Amino acid sequence: MPDDLVIPSRRTARRRDRRGRGLRGPLLPPTLPGWRTRSEEFDDAVLGAVERLEKRWSRQLAAVEFGVEEVPPSDPSPWERDAVALGRYFPADPAAGLTDRVVLYRRPIQSRCEDTTELHGLVEEVVREQVAHLLGRDPDDL
Repeated sequence: MPDDLVIPSRRTARRRDRRGRGLRGPLLPPTLPGWRTRSEEFDDAVLGAVERLEKRWSRQLAAVEFGVEEVPPSDPSPWERDAVALGRYFPADPAAGLTDRVVLYRRPIQSRCEDTTELHGLVEEVVREQVAHLLGRDPDDL
């Protein structure tokens, strides 16, 4: 091998694209609404709905876990056979070490909404229904 032949190291090759112009910047700056993904917007809507309920029911909701899953499991509850579940309440199971849990299903909820205003409204409604079931109250009381 000739001494004047320089082979670029792999380290420098990974930092540049194939045309040697460097890495691309973000397509959207963080100040634009499109920066957030749909799942991040959904998570924000759930957090907002839970925070509003915790202002009044903080003591009762202190040990409750809230979660988001993409779709409901394929084994529906007996009362859900004719409809797709938007959310579920899972009671605590002390033997397994599980606390009360409320789970919202992102894709079924988002598929029913045309814009973020509808999304926030439906998320609020589903969270209220599941928390009302947890507390043994009517959703309108919350």
